[in-house]
Amino acid sequence: MPVLLPPALELFLGLLCCPTCGMPRLRPDRGALRCPAGHTFDIARHGYVSLLTGTRPTSGDDAAMARARDRFLSTGRYATIRRAVARLAADTVPERGTVVDVGCGTGYYLAGVLDRLPRARGLGLDTSVRALRSAARLHDRAAAATWDVFRPFPLADGMADVVLDVFAPRNPSEFRRILRPTGRLIVVRPTGRHLAELRGQVSAMVTIDPAKEERLHQGLDPFFEAAVTERIEYATPLTRLEALDLVGMTPSARHLNRADLDVDGVLPNRVTVSVLATAYRPR
Repeated sequence: MPVLLPPALELFLGLLCCPTCGMPRLRPDRGALRCPAGHTFDIARHGYVSLLTGTRPTSGDDAAMARARDRFLSTGRYATIRRAVARLAADTVPERGTVVDVGCGTGYYLAGVLDRLPRARGLGLDTSVRALRSAARLHDRAAAATWDVFRPFPLADGMADVVLDVFAPRNPSEFRRILRPTGRLIVVRPTGRHLAELRGQVSAMVTIDPAKEERLHQGLDPFFEAAVTERIEYATPLTRLEALDLVGMTPSARHLNRADLDVDGVLPNRVTVSVLATAYRPR
């Protein structure tokens, strides 16, 4: 039985381009999307569309990481970051605006923006099929599709009012291409103090490069200028399971064995959350 076209995905049919030939306006066809040239992309029963073809990247969340992310974000420990992202987006998006979340994961931040903007529509892009299963169902105005941030996006020029990039890789030239001239790019990234207590006790966790901020600005500067930056920093308590999930949802999980961490005295019961959130305007 063909998968029905999710209503949220239907909102984006006129803005999607064929990833294979670049032709605009994909149309539904028996549980898939098809371009005018006949290239076909399946709609999964979980509600996302599989636009990414060829060799799949290995950087997205695997099943264990996605489950850890779902559990941790549901605790509300990152709700302050979510509210800040929604506030920055709301300052820009018109009443019927379009939000694209690149590297959306399970859709947590995109859903927060759409909750703040009751008539906006959202599209989440990610390489992780497991994460997109959550993203496609987290909000009734959020569509989801597989895509790799480092490839040209299968989206029309100037279709987005806001692009979100929260703890995700960046493609500045594509961000600029899909943004309207009045749009905003919102980038959230960790400072050197982020999760310092965990990094201090779990030596195998990925460190934060002190040159990260400089590289960010070098990459974005040809296309964007910073409009406003907020520093979000607070301490939050952690249960043992929350600490395990917090480690398990980060890139460090690829280098660690969760069983090795699950011993008394290794993980802290309190951690510092410290990030920068910047809204950039297109040049």
